[in-house]
Amino acid sequence: MRRHLARLITVLAVLAAVFATPGMANGKAQAADEWNPPANLVQPLNEVWRHVETTYPNLYGFRNYGWDQVMANRGSVNYCVRWESDAPVSAALRDRIHAALNKQFGKWMTAMTENGKGHNAWPYTDVPVNIVGWAVKNRSTLQWTDNSVDIYTGNLDGGGAPQCAPDCGRFFHQDGNYSKCPGGAARHYDQSLWLTKGFGGGAGGDWGQRMGQEYFTGALNQENIHIYLHEVGHTFGLDDFYDWSPTGQCCFLMKAGSAAQITEFDKWMARDFWRHLKNRYGL
Repeated sequence: MRRHLARLITVLAVLAAVFATPGMANGKAQAADEWNPPANLVQPLNEVWRHVETTYPNLYGFRNYGWDQVMANRGSVNYCVRWESDAPVSAALRDRIHAALNKQFGKWMTAMTENGKGHNAWPYTDVPVNIVGWAVKNRSTLQWTDNSVDIYTGNLDGGGAPQCAPDCGRFFHQDGNYSKCPGGAARHYDQSLWLTKGFGGGAGGDWGQRMGQEYFTGALNQENIHIYLHEVGHTFGLDDFYDWSPTGQCCFLMKAGSAAQITEFDKWMARDFWRHLKNRYGL
């Protein structure tokens, strides 16, 4: 009996050691932490994360970062375009805006890949952007008749700006329940590209990005639409740097006005944010 009891205790001890091993959570194996930033970026990245941890009110509890949206869609993101302008939109302009979104959003996704695979268990090497709806005050502003996207007219927010149906928006339904969305879950939108005539600068968050209509359409041929890129950084949780700079870093996209493209430091800040969130997906 003692021998059997001793053997049982040994087995239990082994099992306890297995489940206490780093890389195991709730009995599920996790990928090793693939964290290898350039040596000169280690200190500033640590400074940034300490700053984030001490200033974000619900850093780990918040569940609507861009990361969460892409993961919920299994590798894609849906957009609504809020056209707060009376400038006409041809089918060709509509398609150019869609192409620009794919290209510019894709730059952040490229930052999450290394040697043809996702960095640090990021599961996607390509994240397509789908535009599922356009919101305008007047239908005549949109100069096409096909049904490639849902069109919302006269659906205004509290400030009088056109918006796609809240019943279809992830911002309003973070539980993923789109049962009241006319097109169902497939036609929901995760983010809004809010283009406002005469708007200066930009704004961004989990709800999407806002900037001047004239600015965005005038930048469609540019390699980097830098205000949009900066605001998407916020969608993925990255901070602003108005009043401080990490050690040795003067010029990067998230420090507004100091860079016009995603830099090496921006890339590693995004990777660091993902690194601290990936365990919520068992990765």
